[in-house]
Amino acid sequence: MARIYTLGETVYDIIFKDSKPIAAKAGGSMLNSSVSLGRLGLEVNFVSDMGMDKIGDEIVGFLKGNGVCTESVERYENYKTAIAIAFLNENNDASYTFYKDFPKDRLVSLKLDFEEGDIVLFGSFFAITESLRPVLKKILKQAHDRGCIIIYDPNFRKPHLHELEKLKPYIIENIAISDLVRGSDEDFNLVFGANNPAEAFNTLMDYGCGNMIYTANRNDILMTSQDITITASVPAITPVSTIGAGDSFNAGLIWTLARNEVTKKDMEHLSAKIMEEILANGASFASEVCLSYDNYISKEFASLVKKS
Repeated sequence: MARIYTLGETVYDIIFKDSKPIAAKAGGSMLNSSVSLGRLGLEVNFVSDMGMDKIGDEIVGFLKGNGVCTESVERYENYKTAIAIAFLNENNDASYTFYKDFPKDRLVSLKLDFEEGDIVLFGSFFAITESLRPVLKKILKQAHDRGCIIIYDPNFRKPHLHELEKLKPYIIENIAISDLVRGSDEDFNLVFGANNPAEAFNTLMDYGCGNMIYTANRNDILMTSQDITITASVPAITPVSTIGAGDSFNAGLIWTLARNEVTKKDMEHLSAKIMEEILANGASFASEVCLSYDNYISKEFASLVKKS
């Protein structure tokens, strides 16, 4: 199967419900996807950075224990691993406050060796952080030139809306180099003013990406390409926490691509069968995560998926 590279921020999530701390988990969108994929037995390389502190030690140990390679995780002396305080509302959706401590120069020692057929997942605020742009653009160009499948999850949220004028060109650059964008209705509306999937897809096409997955919370999921559009319903559940739902959807997407040995060339004209399987696995993975305070699929669920 393909090797997976996930590029994103590491945070330690402390989750509050009704003003009380109820859980603490290793987090960050791409970390969450990495753990789910590692539990599925895929070769996952997590590309990130964190402090040389006790929390960082705990997170690295957790990643290794779940089959995630941490050789591309850069750690900094005299800096602290980022903390995210997540507050769950009555629907168990989260809002966040972040505490970050990074040096001026980040990921300066990073070296990656992509091969044709590898899958690269990146996104969230990490992908539009100004200080990281030179490093990230170099990585993505290398992945593109080597024939990797590149998947982008914008995960853009309202607290950054005041910075949109500065950040939007970075988002457009990320779309342009990607083979598939997996975004929420909120992502597309906040960034581009798109009010429906058709408007969102036309925007992606304008910027050079021909595959889109459009999620809308508990509403139907849609996947569209230049050839066809597939929709799927979301399982009806009562969520414990929605933290990690989108990240787990991404894991289901990548699991499907890897298991079916989909290539970059294949991404130009995906079959209806593959698209249906992507949506089914993505929805299943996301729903499973919502049933606990974990940010990733359980080992038991991963075992069942591997046997299916």
